[in-house]
Amino acid sequence: MDYARPAGSTIVLNGAALIAEPSGALWWGDEGTLVVADLHLEKGSSFATGGIMLPPYDTIATLERLATTIRPDLRRVICLGDSFHDADGPVRLSEGDRARLGALTAMADWIWIAGNHDPDLPPGIGGRMVADSLRLGPLVFRHIASLLTQPGEISGHYHPKASVVLRGRRFAGPCFAHDGERLVMPAFGAFTGGLDARDPELSALFRRPPSLLLLARGRIVTLG
Repeated sequence: MDYARPAGSTIVLNGAALIAEPSGALWWGDEGTLVVADLHLEKGSSFATGGIMLPPYDTIATLERLATTIRPDLRRVICLGDSFHDADGPVRLSEGDRARLGALTAMADWIWIAGNHDPDLPPGIGGRMVADSLRLGPLVFRHIASLLTQPGEISGHYHPKASVVLRGRRFAGPCFAHDGERLVMPAFGAFTGGLDARDPELSALFRRPPSLLLLARGRIVTLG
């Protein structure tokens, strides 16, 4: 496998050097740790149960993209909640997608942090479950940002997105949002919408206007 990957952007959070990648994943090299948020696996099948028919390819697309983030020095993967769109999502996995997920979770210490969509996951999907938050050195990982600012906090949930016009071309997509103290991750899942990163609900989480790292056309565009 070719492990060459597009250049990321460095974020220093509470003293930890992190790489925001164009895929939407976050790499903490000193700990061999990969972080992703809001996979929302089986969202398509969840909508189908309610009569809303979407193309049933979101899970395989997300898992295949997740596989491209794996690297030789990987030791740990942290999924920041809402990894499945609902608690029954693991039951609806196809045999092929279950095998793909099992192959991924076997590659490292795989940690599922509970989200509001998937508060409890069965042990049969691999990895281990963390109910609330996980602290590693200077960083703390959780699904929804705490009401109290915690230096080094990394969370998901809000699916931040942004847009910009550069040289007459509009770039729009998910984004990382951070202020050097806390970081909100973009959604990694194939069928995920987003909240404008400048929406008051999201911007209120930061002590100062956050820097936005926009994922656009295979690269990162820094705003602010």
